[in-house]
Amino acid sequence: MWLHINPGRNRELTNYVFAYSGGNGVAADEAERKAQYAKWGQWFRDLGSAVVEGGAAMGIAKTVGPGGSVSDGGSRGLSGYSIVSADSLDSALELAKGCPVLEIGGAVDVYEAIAM
Repeated sequence: MWLHINPGRNRELTNYVFAYSGGNGVAADEAERKAQYAKWGQWFRDLGSAVVEGGAAMGIAKTVGPGGSVSDGGSRGLSGYSIVSADSLDSALELAKGCPVLEIGGAVDVYEAIAM
């Protein structure tokens, strides 16, 4: 958990991982792709200080399974991730509802990040 200090009050916030999956991917057309990226940029600006790490898009993947077996492709089909802070899972879910991946048929799984 991160302690964020706001003027006049302190409160603990928890980090949440937004795991993106599905959707139609990045547009092949340059103008459409720029528009997609602009939506992501605006969403991150709207999230403001809640963004802990903007994350990254995912590329090719392989999966390591039991006994060290390796298979092509990620077992979860992730397309990217970000880390945000919020005061509850419900608050994090509300933040995720504005994610641009939802506009292209994707989904956002929201996980509480537990410090180890």
